[in-house]
Amino acid sequence: MRVLVVEDDKKIAAFITGGLRQEGYAVELADNGLDGFHLASTESYDAAVIDIMLPRLNGLDLIQDLRKGGNLTPVLILSAKVSVDDRVKGLQAGGDDYLTKPFSLAELIARVQALIRRANAVAEPTTLTVGNLTIDLLRRDVRRGDRSIDLQPREFSLLEYLVRNKGRVVSKSMIMEHVWGYDFEPLTNVVESRISRLRDKVDGGSGESLIKTVRGAGYVIKDDV
Repeated sequence: MRVLVVEDDKKIAAFITGGLRQEGYAVELADNGLDGFHLASTESYDAAVIDIMLPRLNGLDLIQDLRKGGNLTPVLILSAKVSVDDRVKGLQAGGDDYLTKPFSLAELIARVQALIRRANAVAEPTTLTVGNLTIDLLRRDVRRGDRSIDLQPREFSLLEYLVRNKGRVVSKSMIMEHVWGYDFEPLTNVVESRISRLRDKVDGGSGESLIKTVRGAGYVIKDDV
């Protein structure tokens, strides 16, 4: 899951991006409205967290410009303004939710998760399955048959990405972009390392590997194990 954060306060930006990354999200940051608009217009994100008081282009104008261009990325507005009128203006500008500062990181993450669920409610259920593997996206619970699988946040995001693309071969660069949020570097073995660790946990020593390596192409997870 990819999230765009547009926030010019360095401490708040680090607080938000750090918390989202710990939960397994791939995060990109812009510290002004124009850069935020450019990223949101040229890249694909599952959600955006946008502050109102931004340099170069304020958050409300940024959101309005995105909506005028047909961009439907779910937006959580951040603002120090707490009046009802301010919240109404934010929602009327095209925001999907509104969170006032100061805020709890746990609440921000929960609201981002809710926005993503609502945006995908028709096409994507809250439970993903492949073979006898089940992922509960709400509880972040993973089971294979009757066995519970304990995953770290990044491992959960990696498995979720593979299962959302079940039957489709995904390359290492695609995984890096969607799970880590930065361009693939050919010399790094982070994908191979994480896939190997995830495979060990998912297979549980059964010898029946659910995650397949497609030599020279990437990885795939399919129902027909």
